[in-house]
Amino acid sequence: MTASGKIVSGVRTFVTDVTEGFLEITHNSFALIGLAVAFVVLTLTARPDLRQAGEEQLRDWLQSRQVALLDMPVELDASERATATNPKDLPKEQAAVAYWLSKKYRVAPEPLSALVAEAYETGARTKIDPTLILAIMAIESSFNPFAQSAVGAQGLMQVMTRVHTDKYENFGGHFAAFDPVTNLRVGVKVLQECIARAGSVEGGLRYYVGAANLPDDGGYAAKVLAEHFRLRQVAGGRSAPMNPPATLSTQAPTRTVPVTAPAAAPETAGDKLALL
Repeated sequence: MTASGKIVSGVRTFVTDVTEGFLEITHNSFALIGLAVAFVVLTLTARPDLRQAGEEQLRDWLQSRQVALLDMPVELDASERATATNPKDLPKEQAAVAYWLSKKYRVAPEPLSALVAEAYETGARTKIDPTLILAIMAIESSFNPFAQSAVGAQGLMQVMTRVHTDKYENFGGHFAAFDPVTNLRVGVKVLQECIARAGSVEGGLRYYVGAANLPDDGGYAAKVLAEHFRLRQVAGGRSAPMNPPATLSTQAPTRTVPVTAPAAAPETAGDKLALL
């Protein structure tokens, strides 16, 4: 064999050896990777706590990357804190009420839908017409959950928080007055007590507004009952007129007796404050 032939043969042998070695290494590497993956899968299956920890670390890393890109915090559970419901998910009657109130009071239908659903649930539990509950919210606050009157009535149903502090204890304290659902529930409880005390819905509304001992409630009960009537029409599938939204009325504008009554008449002061 010539010298050139020996060189060619040696190169071929070298290339063949390298190729076979590369294939063997690759095959073994894939086998090792497969074994490693199988081991990890078996470990995570047997130890769900490790899998959860790994998922949390990965999620935290992804969120930190998102924060870095957007320059703002990432709170994936923020929507769970919102008082909102898709009106299309409500029963037909409740959806009609929610859309009508949304249009009249210029409030988004999603939060109103959540309030309508809560009013119907609370009304069924307390034996109070849910459209009456919604009518009170409409007249009291025009569905502003952060509303506050000059005498300190707060929230959707304008409950006197400092008077009814005990009713907020089960909800974490008086700041819950600004949670729409909590304010609704406490307001309904106060309304229930007022109706029971007066013996009628109209009389209960006079107590609710703090005008039970006054000759005139400033038209408060009439406003609420008129809105209640319209809402019942809407709930029944009929059309109802949309008058301009009412404003806060818990102050009973025609009162001639000051809210802070003298000490000599504690009973009158109590009637006017405790049920606002």
